Amino acid sequence: MELLVDVILDTVIDGVKILPFLFITYLLMELLERHTMDKAGDIVRKAGKSGPLWGAVLGVLPQCGFSAAASNLYAGRVITVGTLIAIYLSTSDEMLPLMISERVPVTTILPILGLKALVGIIAGFIVDFAANKTRKIRHQGREDFRIEELCEREHCHCEDEEEGSILKSAFVHTVHIFLYLLVLTFILNFIVELIGEEAIMSVITANPLLGHIVAGIIGLIPNCAASIIITELYLGGMITMGTMMSGLLVGAGIGLLILFRVNPEFKRNLHITGILYVIGVFFGILIDLIL
Repeated sequence: MELLVDVILDTVIDGVKILPFLFITYLLMELLERHTMDKAGDIVRKAGKSGPLWGAVLGVLPQCGFSAAASNLYAGRVITVGTLIAIYLSTSDEMLPLMISERVPVTTILPILGLKALVGIIAGFIVDFAANKTRKIRHQGREDFRIEELCEREHCHCEDEEEGSILKSAFVHTVHIFLYLLVLTFILNFIVELIGEEAIMSVITANPLLGHIVAGIIGLIPNCAASIIITELYLGGMITMGTMMSGLLVGAGIGLLILFRVNPEFKRNLHITGILYVIGVFFGILIDLIL
């Protein structure tokens, strides 16, 4: 009972400490998104063969629903599969706001974002090259899914100018993620206290490959919980940079969920998911070997 009370207190105290930083971060992100989302979408649409480059670079920007918008564009064959993969790999979902709110040094954050973008560019061009070598579909647009519907379902009102202001959107995001953070942090803290930090670390270091495989599976969870879990484990020193990257590279937020909704080719969707997973875990292992 005493252990449970200690874990609850630690979780609440840690959560309350980062709450104002989380709100400020989301407020800035909302301002950025309002001025860049349409432009980013236009750039990706018109990018053509250079789509993976622009997709990976723009995917790094904290924009709500960008991976979901990319899924819609791919379903309409407006962008290539390589561009879609590049965007999925570079997006970070809740990693960036969480790291900023935890006051992680910029010198740590920027290399992580740079690595994600670089992996997205490389993998995107390779996937497009391989796709063109086998059989390729020419891109004719068809957009029958509106990103606004997604945001309403997620209660973020990212695209709803009439219903909510920037302050309201930032507040809703903050509350949403704060509650996730409290629950997941409590679970993680309880497990660490119950098993012991040294025991967990010994398991991870004894079989690092397993850590990458599991991180990649967690990354496939189609909501913000995945990136929160992985980022928290990394910030707590429980996993390596490479293991974190395995999960975050695979983590496309709700992008994959939307892909399965809007793209009728189920087998192709499975192939894309498999490709994303293999690329993410491969580069995560490679990063650990290099660093």
